[in-house]
Amino acid sequence: MSLIKQLWIAIALVMTLAFGVSMVVSVLSARHYLEQQLQVKNIDNATSLALSLTQLPKDEVTVELQLAAQFDAGHYRFIRVVSPTGKTLVEKIATSHELGAPAWFVKLIPIHAEPGQALIQDGWIQYGTLTLASQDVYAYKSLWDGMLELLLWFVVGSVITGIVGTQLIRIITRPLSEVVDQAHAITERRFVTIKVPRTPELKSVASAMNDMVGRLKTMFNEEAARLDALRKKVNRDAVTGLSSREYFMSHLREAVQGDQFGSSGSLVMVRLLDLTELNAHLGHQQTDALLKDVGTELYNSGNGRIGQRAGRVKGAEFAIVCPSFETAHEAAEDIHEKLTQNVLPKWADRVPELFHVSAVRYHHDQNIGGLLASVDEALAQAASKGPNAWHAVEDGNAKVPVPAEQWRTLLTEAVSGGRLALSFFPVMSGDGTSALHNEGVIRLQTDAAGTLMSAGDFMPMAAQLNLTAPIDLGVVKLAIERLQTIAGDIAVNLSAETIADFHFRNELTQLLKAYPEVCKRLLFEVPEYGVFRQFDAFCDLARNLKVLGCRVGVEYFGQRFAESDKLADLGLDYIKVHPSYIRGLADNPGNQEFLKGLCKVAHSIGITVVALGVQSRDDLPLLTSLGFDGATGPGIQ
Repeated sequence: MSLIKQLWIAIALVMTLAFGVSMVVSVLSARHYLEQQLQVKNIDNATSLALSLTQLPKDEVTVELQLAAQFDAGHYRFIRVVSPTGKTLVEKIATSHELGAPAWFVKLIPIHAEPGQALIQDGWIQYGTLTLASQDVYAYKSLWDGMLELLLWFVVGSVITGIVGTQLIRIITRPLSEVVDQAHAITERRFVTIKVPRTPELKSVASAMNDMVGRLKTMFNEEAARLDALRKKVNRDAVTGLSSREYFMSHLREAVQGDQFGSSGSLVMVRLLDLTELNAHLGHQQTDALLKDVGTELYNSGNGRIGQRAGRVKGAEFAIVCPSFETAHEAAEDIHEKLTQNVLPKWADRVPELFHVSAVRYHHDQNIGGLLASVDEALAQAASKGPNAWHAVEDGNAKVPVPAEQWRTLLTEAVSGGRLALSFFPVMSGDGTSALHNEGVIRLQTDAAGTLMSAGDFMPMAAQLNLTAPIDLGVVKLAIERLQTIAGDIAVNLSAETIADFHFRNELTQLLKAYPEVCKRLLFEVPEYGVFRQFDAFCDLARNLKVLGCRVGVEYFGQRFAESDKLADLGLDYIKVHPSYIRGLADNPGNQEFLKGLCKVAHSIGITVVALGVQSRDDLPLLTSLGFDGATGPGIQ
């Protein structure tokens, strides 16, 4: 029972007791006063009437008329004249039975007032004895009205006291409510601090809770920092800060064979002079500085370009995956221009022939060995052109780029014409025996034959044309329709551009409110780069979805692990780890240690961890031993 309810019950009991005592004292006191007043009135009226009758003739008619006149005007219960011999000479009795108060009240509190008596004289002879009693109906009515008025005041007082007390308790216990909310937030994997109240008893509780939250956040941040340092050590080149060869190759395979990006892209290769020659010419320290400058420029070239990643694949050889460029020529020219403008001027006097750049176009499911061979051949062509030259090779089977307006028409008609579809892929439990949920991946039907285009092929253009919101809303509607016909849970992906759209978030909320029965079975996930690009919008979206009962997760997690402490307050339900950490995991002890620590930290705040891009069911025992709760990928679909 709440404290406010207990307060109201206490007030009701106290006021009832106070009313009972006050009523008894008040009614008994009033009854005694009224009895005295009635008795005085009876005596006075009897004396006055007897004196009047003494002065009148004593014939029976005159006496009766006088008594009748007095009886009709004086509100008496009875008036009686009795002769000295005991004979009743005249008697008037009231016939009205109106009590002026409920019968039970009259019976409970009787009023006893002695009748008034006086002698009537006829000269020196006693004519008779006059006895009269005034009506007590008005006394009962006065008592009853007084009790009702007292009850009304007590009720009003109780209500006012209860309202004031309720407000005071709410003010006093507001810090306690904040402590309770803070405890609930911890259970929801959100770490929030509250203002310390002035009340000493609550101050100690709030301070203790804040200290606990602070320690939890500190532990989380320290462990996250340790894991990030381990991740960098394992997956980054120590000199340039770029991805190591193993990590870059894993990312390249994901770009070429996975569904995260489009069906085609470009691979750029940058080769400096032989590392031995550079060390001999510049010295080890200057060579490292040159490699650092090149690495920094290649790293910065990916700013604002989703999926673009650079890595050091050999001593003086670098590679860059460029999913967002339409042609290999554009990719090669962009990298060449950045190196020419920002690196070459600093080193041209000492190393005039600094680099060569090549680029080739890749397509989905292309053989990685053949792709690397092609970019090596293109690099030889660049070297034949002279110092600091570049060469690009386009895919002969590449599709002709579609104009933006044609894309707009295609995407708009797809949304309005119902040509969006969902392909479902299971996310299996760690032991591979059951499905945690099904992931709904968007597809676009491009023709009457039912040819489906993957999200990576059309969503980048949808983002450019500001059409992601209606597409994502259509995806959610498809997922809801599916959930109404099947058992199990479905996860859908929202793009970064969509979550930043306030109008979309409102529409999504209204849509989900219309289907409360499926909200607990609907999961929403946003790619990690989108989460940190639109972090405030993602926080708002996550809170709204959690209120509705939906679950929220982050997909392709781990590329920006250094910023993961921002996610500790959101109450995420799950994360899906980027495939670049999963591919080749059996041969990478460093990544195994990193992922084991990641799972441990995530589990400490109640977050489920899922591995993306699993190539074989044979990887499941290793993933389970590291702490993964589930897995998905081409090897287990």
